[in-house]
Amino acid sequence: MLTVQQKRERLNRQINERLRTLIAAYKVLGGSFTGTLTVDPRHLCDLMRQSASAGEAMGAGTADVVIVDPTAWDRGRRIRDAVEASLADIILLGTEEHVRLAEKAARELVAGRPAHTHRLVASLRDFIREALDLDPVPVGLVLPRQGPAHPSGSGGRSKGDRERGDGARGGGGGGSAGGGMGGGGGSAVGSTAAVEDDPA
Repeated sequence: MLTVQQKRERLNRQINERLRTLIAAYKVLGGSFTGTLTVDPRHLCDLMRQSASAGEAMGAGTADVVIVDPTAWDRGRRIRDAVEASLADIILLGTEEHVRLAEKAARELVAGRPAHTHRLVASLRDFIREALDLDPVPVGLVLPRQGPAHPSGSGGRSKGDRERGDGARGGGGGGSAGGGMGGGGGSAVGSTAAVEDDPA
């Protein structure tokens, strides 16, 4: 009996960890309903090359003028990095359907094309609701498309900048990180809610 109980507890821990990881991936991939709902795969070197090419097209002597908005690039970089990490988690722990959809999105990024994540988000949503023994999304409900979560406004600041800012305000340094969500096991189910057309 003790052996059976230990095996059951180990299995429950594995299921809970898997579900927590997939819930975190869902929040990253589908945390936005407005704005740009695709993932920009470009790196800084890609933007610089495109800017240089645009300068050459404008005329001689302008090829060395490279104009890249650092704020916009950093925002896109943080979204891309978070999405790539979430796709890796899904390929590791997702169902067969999740893995296929994540692989498709990853290939789009590798090819340098903007990637859509809505179908993957819908699949994750159905799986998570089933695993948590929640009612399915109402049939016939048209949900807006979801895309990657917008990074927080302070996400681009370095740790040193944040600490200096805290010191200037008279506050102490330090912070905390973490968080978790409980859950149970379950199996993937088909989407029960209508969704808007997804070009992916």
